[in-house]
Amino acid sequence: MSKERLMTVLLGPHVSEKSTAAAEQSNQIIFKVRKDATKAEIRQAVELMFEVKVQNVQVLNQIGKRKRFGGHQGKRSDWKKAYVRLAEGQDIDFMGAE
Repeated sequence: MSKERLMTVLLGPHVSEKSTAAAEQSNQIIFKVRKDATKAEIRQAVELMFEVKVQNVQVLNQIGKRKRFGGHQGKRSDWKKAYVRLAEGQDIDFMGAE
């Protein structure tokens, strides 16, 4: 895998109540990822960018919600998210606090 490809796999962390609970309870971080990303690419990208050891990766294709805008029907884009479980003792600090 090229480094350029790995740097584009992760689109950002997915922040929600569920993702916060997963981080606290089971040491999982949830990321939005490219729709064509594989589990192996996600693992390598997280290990490269955050210098942590990844235990396992689970992926989920999230279907975009159907929305109405006045009289017009619309649909949000489909996207993919990855549940990344870090090895024991590993942590990712997004805030940069010391």
